[in-house]
Amino acid sequence: MAPSPPVLRLSGKQKAAVLMLAIGRDKAANLLKLLHEDEIRDISIAMASLGIVTAETVESVCQEFTKNFESPDGLVGTYETTEEFLRRALPPDQVEKIMDEIRGPAGRTMWDKLGNVQETVLASYLRSEYPQTAAVILTRLQPAHAARVLTLLPDDYATDVMMRILHMETVQREVLDSVEATLRSEFISTLGRPARRDSYELLAEVFNNFDRKTETRLMEAMDKRNHDDMEKVKALMFTFEDIKRLPRDSLMRIINEIDREKLPLALKGASDTIRKLFLQCMSKRAGSILLEEIASLGPVRVKDVETAQGEIVGMIKNLANAGEIDLTETAGNDEIIP
Repeated sequence: MAPSPPVLRLSGKQKAAVLMLAIGRDKAANLLKLLHEDEIRDISIAMASLGIVTAETVESVCQEFTKNFESPDGLVGTYETTEEFLRRALPPDQVEKIMDEIRGPAGRTMWDKLGNVQETVLASYLRSEYPQTAAVILTRLQPAHAARVLTLLPDDYATDVMMRILHMETVQREVLDSVEATLRSEFISTLGRPARRDSYELLAEVFNNFDRKTETRLMEAMDKRNHDDMEKVKALMFTFEDIKRLPRDSLMRIINEIDREKLPLALKGASDTIRKLFLQCMSKRAGSILLEEIASLGPVRVKDVETAQGEIVGMIKNLANAGEIDLTETAGNDEIIP
């Protein structure tokens, strides 16, 4: 195996890899935990391709690293110094792309971090913010996370936030500054998206992740505020018939958890498509028993059917809240054709 090249020929990634090897596994492991996944991958690739690193090369890299910290004033990181640093190592077009992401509006790091903030912490922060600011933040979270945050907010405030989600037009840059200051985020990301998502569809997914009690409570509050808006959201929410949108593995999970006493009544008023979906996920014997149970019910009240279907939908939502199924998935190639 050939010795490593002189230190001046090493790239920044290779120098970082040499330093990681030099400080030892334990300290290197602690440093890796602080890096982004992309950075860890780049350093790992560089490390794997280093080959034999001479003692002279290691010493030179460490001296260069130490020299960078000799200034009595410490280090100052700004947009300008970052851009200058990048231009020494990368092509101009790549530098422009990275700087655009750092300045916004195409960054992602802050929102990844925000998505990991505990609901209680985020809800506590949002209570002191304008509803418009809260609306912008919640539209950047996963619907399940947004639902848990809204559950912890006062009803009037939560309703106001949801109304603003529906009618949001322009996102203010000040919102980003406020979030960064509160969460002490070290990276700047975006508040805008190239293609804005339909606000009614977004809020419908948020409602899908509420528990039944919270859903009813906030739905009534929304309906009082604006009946037409709430009707549009309800039309996009997950219903019993939406089961046909789920992939087969999710449907199998649902069948394993479903109340078998409620299933015949729920399927009594379901479409043939939904009924066949359940039957195709059962054994032939279990399917025959289910059909017999449905037939033996005779005439039933629509209200009873809706209640049974509602309980099953509630169970499905609980599975989604627990992360066991994803209501945003579609059947795709796994879809069952009746």
